Amino acid sequence: MMMMRRYHRRMAGSIAGLLAVAMTGAGHAQPADMPVPVAASAPAEPDAIALYGDKTPGSTAGENWSLYFGRDYNVRNVTRPTLTPVLPDPARATGAAVIVAPGGAFMGLSMSHEGWQVAHALADRGIAAFVLKYRLLPTPPDEAAAGAYIWQKLLAGLPDPDKMPTLTDPAATEDGLAAIALVRARATQWGVDPARIGMIGFSAGAMTALATVQAAKPGQGPAFFGYIYGPQAHIDVPAAAPPMFDAIALDDPLFPHRGFPIAEAWLAAKRPVEIHGYQKGSHGFGLGVPGTTTTLVLDEFIAWLGMQGFLARKVAP
Repeated sequence: MMMMRRYHRRMAGSIAGLLAVAMTGAGHAQPADMPVPVAASAPAEPDAIALYGDKTPGSTAGENWSLYFGRDYNVRNVTRPTLTPVLPDPARATGAAVIVAPGGAFMGLSMSHEGWQVAHALADRGIAAFVLKYRLLPTPPDEAAAGAYIWQKLLAGLPDPDKMPTLTDPAATEDGLAAIALVRARATQWGVDPARIGMIGFSAGAMTALATVQAAKPGQGPAFFGYIYGPQAHIDVPAAAPPMFDAIALDDPLFPHRGFPIAEAWLAAKRPVEIHGYQKGSHGFGLGVPGTTTTLVLDEFIAWLGMQGFLARKVAP
């Protein structure tokens, strides 16, 4: 528990330093307390499915894996997108499915903290989960060089806190749409209701989920989505936008509090939306910072899914 508190304090301090640098426009160096990743061998991913089958682009050979704090995997330079199923016990399965999109500024993926851990927590609650390893913008292979490069790109991609970041990745959106299509195509195999496939994304993963919603043609997008510490700026809401669960910490230094314009846009469009603004949690709280109410985020997301009717089991005719 104490280790987790130290982990989140260090992460919060690092991102707070980022914001200070960005707001003053003065800095080019990362804060001294920025967690240092250690290069690591790629972990086994025996259940990962090539997202586009035989037509899947790229290769895993160029991926750069690292560990934070000796246990949390992060990956960069993903060119070959995959989807990893994490299925519930059939006796507990609700029939609902969630595609999990980790964050990382479109230049990395927090596979442990915002991917596998989230997927297993969903499966434990009877929801089929699918971790999306989507394509990323390229970064230098060397960890030190990559850190400096990502830092500068991230600063440049957040020019105005009142607007959506300019840092995006169209390939990630394509992979989000493909993930929805793949789960829908294999719904029977995985015990999933094709009408109850949604997404949950964290930070850049939240932006990927949102972009998937915006880009989807009728009937091809997620039935619902969780938007976890994504930017709160106003957007144009699609006419048939799915229900949105919007959660962010009010002390988030990366996306400083400006109200909830994105949720207000959903309300104005008369589409279902729920807002959770946690008093503390900083950015990147994942399944929650011990000692704060962010630890309730997954339970609240699941309760919200139930309220929307997405967890109701189908009764056999």
